[in-house]
Amino acid sequence: MGTRERRQRDFELREQRFVEAGRELIREDGLLNLQMARVADRCEYAVGTLYQHFVSKEDLLLEIARKDIEAHVSLFERVARWSAPARDRMIAMTVADAVFFSHNPEHFQLIQYVFCDVVWRSAPAERRQQVLATQAPISAIAVGIVDDGVAAGDLDRGGLSSWGVASASWAQALGMLNLLHAEGLVEPISMVQPYRLMCRHMQVLLNGFGWQPLVDVSDDAALDALINRIRTEVFHDCSAEI
Repeated sequence: MGTRERRQRDFELREQRFVEAGRELIREDGLLNLQMARVADRCEYAVGTLYQHFVSKEDLLLEIARKDIEAHVSLFERVARWSAPARDRMIAMTVADAVFFSHNPEHFQLIQYVFCDVVWRSAPAERRQQVLATQAPISAIAVGIVDDGVAAGDLDRGGLSSWGVASASWAQALGMLNLLHAEGLVEPISMVQPYRLMCRHMQVLLNGFGWQPLVDVSDDAALDALINRIRTEVFHDCSAEI
């Protein structure tokens, strides 16, 4: 390995450490308490070295979010590769959310924060483009599942585009995640097994679209069997409370 390659490798390893330290401090102290000086100190580097990688705290936050999005997308890509009917894969997208947010509970607040206008526009344009590019496959995967449902004759979009159908499931998931993270808005006891409830809501939504085969949404055993099948066949190496 030449000198240039070694320097590039060291630069990337150092940057990865800064990202990990930033994530650790967010978990320990909260998102709004993150300070660049503490990130540098956690990594035993001077603050100036940190600023060689990230020009601002907003820049660092977007990169932390981008790395998380990358992991989230990898779960959806598993769903896309799963050999199952399109309707089951749409439910598996919800299970993917459950797996991801169980392991990354702080991510939803982080995403809400970095996409607010004042933070988003304070980060470098190149970093913003990297985040958008990393996130793009999520939409493509969801639209692809809808297209597969149409091609199989199981779904009539009723004049909507495939994105129009897919966005309904996305909006439903975001709504539940907002409730989960709105402290004090919902009593904890009423949110027992929220991700299982999301799966049930998704079944209701898909029935509403007339997505075949229609299911009995009151059949708890059938829902549990589907969730367990998804976990076994798609996310066998991931733990999550559903």
